[in-house]
Amino acid sequence: MTSELALIKSAVELTADKSNLPQPSTIVTALTAYEKNVKKETTCHSLSNLIGSWNLRFITGTKKSQKKAGVVLGAGRYIPKLIKIQITYESDRPQTVNAGRVRNSVKLGFLNLCLSGPIKFLPQQNILAFDFTTITIAAFDFKIYDGYLKNGVAKETEFYQTALKHQAFFRYFLIQENLIAARGRGGGLALWSREKNSPLGQEV
Repeated sequence: MTSELALIKSAVELTADKSNLPQPSTIVTALTAYEKNVKKETTCHSLSNLIGSWNLRFITGTKKSQKKAGVVLGAGRYIPKLIKIQITYESDRPQTVNAGRVRNSVKLGFLNLCLSGPIKFLPQQNILAFDFTTITIAAFDFKIYDGYLKNGVAKETEFYQTALKHQAFFRYFLIQENLIAARGRGGGLALWSREKNSPLGQEV
């Protein structure tokens, strides 16, 4: 195990005391270093490696750079325990191995917001493209709203024919049984750990 991977794993330990967690800046450094190292490899994954529910543990923002084109990473931060942000990948298209659906839920107290939509995985680049087409809002397990977002029906119908350059996506550079990390299209980094008792996909 590399030192970067060991540090990344320590950031997602469920039992870790917040005061003992690594400084956010060290996690950002470890993630970027690990990402750089795996670019030298040619490992191709599949959607089956991501099937299950994953809790968001750490994210970075981005900010514009005046010195060079593009964006640079902002400060990283851990997700507070009082809020649960979970992403779930499912395969609901048996005829298409690398296609399925995503649910991204945010739970805060008695409130629950969930966005969902189609996904497609591109193995050669380890990219997962997605689009949120429906939304569910609930309070105390009572659904306040459950339906399509604006233009959701059309977006879902056209999703698999839409070019990647027009879609949101994550480029996964770390995929393990209980840990995944990716860089979003906007340049930010995200780190998740598998939800306890979440079904496993194929071994990675």
